[in-house]
Amino acid sequence: MKSLIFLVFFLCAGAMWAQSAPAATPEPMPNLPDQTVIAVFDDGTQLTMGEFKKLYAALPTPNQQLAMRDRKAFLESWAFMRKLALMAEKEKLDQQSPTKEALAYYRMFILSQAKINDAMNATTVEPAEILKYYNANKDKFKQVKVKAIYVAFRSSSASGGKGLTEAEAKAKAEKLLAELRKGADFATLVRQNSDDETSRNKGGDFATLNPTDNIPDAIRTAVFALKQGEVSEPVRQPGGFYLLRADEITYRPLSQVRDSIFSDLKQEQFKQWLDQTHAGTKVDFPNSAFFNNPAPAGPAKQ
Repeated sequence: MKSLIFLVFFLCAGAMWAQSAPAATPEPMPNLPDQTVIAVFDDGTQLTMGEFKKLYAALPTPNQQLAMRDRKAFLESWAFMRKLALMAEKEKLDQQSPTKEALAYYRMFILSQAKINDAMNATTVEPAEILKYYNANKDKFKQVKVKAIYVAFRSSSASGGKGLTEAEAKAKAEKLLAELRKGADFATLVRQNSDDETSRNKGGDFATLNPTDNIPDAIRTAVFALKQGEVSEPVRQPGGFYLLRADEITYRPLSQVRDSIFSDLKQEQFKQWLDQTHAGTKVDFPNSAFFNNPAPAGPAKQ
């Protein structure tokens, strides 16, 4: 009974593997030579450790976890499924509908996935391509060390409360910007005016930002448009305005981004192959009636 329950669970896990939770840490594979016989089925067929490894590699992840968690139950279930499949073949059920069509569909599906995997693995990226991409897309790897002055404003619903209104905060930020452009010391204005206590205590040090960082678009646009030493126009954010200074601009070295570029180029080349293959797939539709929805049936006559 345990084997039958395991079989049902095994089949359900296989059917739903794409929607499963993240995989747990897998159990280790038994340390046995590949030629070791680990099971003998009732027709005398032997299953070796090497054959089990290949079978295991083809299983969906949840089924792999089940197989390793209770190996005896898995092999008993596998033997049962194998016996049922052999019985079905003997009775020529594989040549009857809808089984015949289902087998053809899953064969086509698995082969198409195999071809996609093969094409992805066959895609190559030369070192010269990585260097060329790096030099042509240097801005993607820009790093900007940012200093900031933050001028807060109170909520519009808090009329008569403490703090500046939005209009007053914007006017103050614009006044500070004018002073900076006349040569005022940024750190001094930070200490005297910034409402962000954390960066104020560090002389205005805000963060070192990369283009791919998860930051508001307005801040990203402002920061990466700056030249070194420049200060942005006031950037509005919920609750206040930022004056952002590009304190130092550097670029991540190729050694740090090589793997990322390799993956991007590999994926791009694979996508080109996939798009070209898809574009070259032609199908004719000789009968447009296939695409017409049938008229709804009228009320039944009495």
